[in-house]
Amino acid sequence: MVPACPRGREKGRQTEIWAKGSEKGTPSGRGSRVGTHWGRGTHSPGFLPDPTADFFQQLNGLPEEKTSRSCSCNHHADDGARRNQLFSNWSVCGLSRGRTGSEEYFWLDQVVIHVGALSLKESQELAKHAAEIGADGIAVIAPFFLKPRNKDALIDFLKEVAAAAPAQPFYYYHIPALTGVEIRAEELLDGIQEKIPSFQGLKFSDTNLLDFGQCVDQNRQRQLAFLFGVDEQLLSALVMGATGAVGSTYNYLGKKTNQMLEAFERKDFSSALNHQFCIQRFINFVLKLGFGVSQTKAIMTLVSGIPMGPPRLPLQKASREFIENAEAKLKSLGFLSFTDLKDGNLKACS
Repeated sequence: MVPACPRGREKGRQTEIWAKGSEKGTPSGRGSRVGTHWGRGTHSPGFLPDPTADFFQQLNGLPEEKTSRSCSCNHHADDGARRNQLFSNWSVCGLSRGRTGSEEYFWLDQVVIHVGALSLKESQELAKHAAEIGADGIAVIAPFFLKPRNKDALIDFLKEVAAAAPAQPFYYYHIPALTGVEIRAEELLDGIQEKIPSFQGLKFSDTNLLDFGQCVDQNRQRQLAFLFGVDEQLLSALVMGATGAVGSTYNYLGKKTNQMLEAFERKDFSSALNHQFCIQRFINFVLKLGFGVSQTKAIMTLVSGIPMGPPRLPLQKASREFIENAEAKLKSLGFLSFTDLKDGNLKACS
């Protein structure tokens, strides 16, 4: 299985898993492995604190097994000026070792920056800035206020954004549940590289496995990246040919995800299925409690001990009751031991 490697960097034939990052911070994991417990961020507004030097120094204090090595920045973030500053912080702090040999900051293998916006002009400006600071790729979501009505309209929009940074690997972020843009990914991919030469693949965040499967089946000769974005269905997507994944739960369920990947790669499908079911038990549990961005931030703080900060309005902080219930469930499923918790973790996330 060919991993998703921007700029063609070869990482072997293992599946590439990225811990996704939101307005601050897509394949994750060292060498094709998601980081155990704590990843680089999440997708949706406000999962991470601003990625300052202090933040990366806190990452340096985490064990190697609790970190991942790649991120996707600024999904659904706010104004362009702020997003550009966040881009720069991720690039300068996160990639300083890879580019300068410096050991000062925690380093990342890859940073893919989301530059989608409701305004075409703003999206183009974000793309140019991402290229200037050396991002490994750019990703774009469909505009969702004034929506493209068909495939051609959407491709025209994506083409103009990609043209602003023609040397950057370009990814389409397909998430119809949030955008309301119901254009099938299979349809979009037909002929897209002829119009967007830098197109490298898509992140598929939908439960429509027929659409996903046809994306893979009809594009086997094109060396595209098919990154799956529904964590609780990842095993199904792997069977259908996913080359990678981007997910928020990899920030704290990375160890179990790695176990599932290892079982899948050695063709121990029974064990892989058991690992996927275990992941589903936690996700199913927190969904019933009410699960979203705020709750994800709280869980990441709980597990890592690094304060992720409060969500932005109109989102509300996770309740103490949710945090306590989530902590108990993580422990009961073996995702979190008492030794994993640092003093003050629970206080920091409430």
